[in-house]
Amino acid sequence: MEIKKEQNGTSLTMFLSGRLDTVAAADFEKELQSSLEGVSTLVLDCSELTYVASSGLRALLMAQKRMNKQGSMVMRHVQDAVMEVLSMTGFDDLLQIEK
Repeated sequence: MEIKKEQNGTSLTMFLSGRLDTVAAADFEKELQSSLEGVSTLVLDCSELTYVASSGLRALLMAQKRMNKQGSMVMRHVQDAVMEVLSMTGFDDLLQIEK
C-alpha cells in the first residue's frame, strides 16, 4: 500500500492506494502515530484503496478512536469492494463515510 499525505493547517488528508492488508496495516498505524499530532480533521481518501483485511479494519478503528478524542475523521471516495467489507462487518456504522 502507498500513503501520500497533504496537510493544510490542522487538517490532514491521507491518500491510500493499494491493499490495506496485514503488512500495510502496521505501516499505516505507524504513519498515523507520527502524523496526527495537532491534527483536528483527518480525511482518508480511499479512491485508490482496493482491499481491506481484518488488520486494516482494526487500524481504521484505532484511527477513528484517536480522532474522536482530538477532532474528526472521514473516509472519502470508498470503492464498492471496500464498502462491501465495511458494510458486512458493521464498520459503516462506526466510521464516517462519504461517497
